[in-house]
Amino acid sequence: MTATPRARVQRRPVHGVLLLDKPLGLSSNQALQKAKWLLRAEKAGHTGTLDPLATGVLPLCFGAATKFSGLHLDADKTYETTVRLGVTTATADAEGEVVRTAPVTCSAGEVVEVLDRFTGPISQVPPMHSALKKDGKALYEYARAGETVERAPREVVIHELELLDMDLTGEAPFLNLRVQCSKGTYIRTLGEDIGAALGCGGHLTRLRRVATGPFSEGQCITLDALDALSEAERLAALLPPEALLPDHTRVTLAGEDAGRFLSGMRRRGPWPDAEHVAVFGEQPRALLGTAHVKAGELIPNRLLSPVEIQQFLVMRTEPPDIQKA
Repeated sequence: MTATPRARVQRRPVHGVLLLDKPLGLSSNQALQKAKWLLRAEKAGHTGTLDPLATGVLPLCFGAATKFSGLHLDADKTYETTVRLGVTTATADAEGEVVRTAPVTCSAGEVVEVLDRFTGPISQVPPMHSALKKDGKALYEYARAGETVERAPREVVIHELELLDMDLTGEAPFLNLRVQCSKGTYIRTLGEDIGAALGCGGHLTRLRRVATGPFSEGQCITLDALDALSEAERLAALLPPEALLPDHTRVTLAGEDAGRFLSGMRRRGPWPDAEHVAVFGEQPRALLGTAHVKAGELIPNRLLSPVEIQQFLVMRTEPPDIQKA
C-alpha cells in the first residue's frame, strides 16, 4: 500500500515575539523549529540558547522581530537550579560521567558564607561542554573528542544568589538556588565552583530560566499549549516586535516624516539626546524601526521595510487563512 504523501506546510510572513517555555530535552533550535512549524512562519530566530537539559523562558523572534533579537542578548537572566552536592561530573550536570565523590561535611553557615563569596563580580572559566568557540570550533566538539583546551576566564556578575532550600545530611544532599546574573554566566560552572568551594564538589541536576530581561515564566506558553490552539489563537499569542525594545524612548512620526524616516533619512525635531529610540508611525500606529537622537536629529539605526509593516498590520487585523499541514 502506497503511503499518502504529507502536504507541505504553506509558509507565511509572521511578525512578533513568542515567549516559549522550553521543554526539557529539546535544544533551543529544535524548540524554535517546532514553533516555526506550528506558526507556519517564513523567518525565525531566538535571543540566545538554553541547554537541552534546561527549561524555561526562551523568547523566539519571527519576521521583523528578528531585526531586534540581538538587543536582547545583553539582558540579565534569572535561573532556579538544584546543585547536587558530593558528586562531581565531567560535564557539571547530570548527563556527565561521575569523576569524583566526596562526603558532604559543610554546615549551613559555611554554605551561606560561600554563597556570599560568589555574589557580585566573579571570574568563570567556561566549561568544555559549551557552545563557546575556540579557533572556529565549539568547545563541546573538543570535549566529545576527549580533548581539553585552554579557556580564558570571563568576568560576569551575580546580582543576587538566593538560597531557596537545602539538605546537607540526606542521601542526596542538595542546594536549591535562585540566581540573577549578567549575560554570559554559566550556571553549571557556578554550581560546580560552589561545590568545590564547599569541599565536596557538586553538579546541576535541574536548571530553569525563570526570567530574561523584561520577560518572565508567567508570560510563557508551552509547545503543547501552542499546538492545541487554533491558527488565529497562535498568532494572538505573539507579542509585537516592539516588545524587544522596552527601555527605548518612544518617538512618533506623522505622515511625510514617517515615510522619509523609513527611507533612511534623518529627521529634525525637539527631542533630547537619546541612545536608544523606538520610532513609530502615527496613522496607522506601527513600529518603523530603531534610532538614536543627537543634537535634535533622529538618526535611523535599524529599519523595518514597508512590506514588513504592511504584513504586520494585516496579521494584526485580519484572521489568518486556514491551511492544514
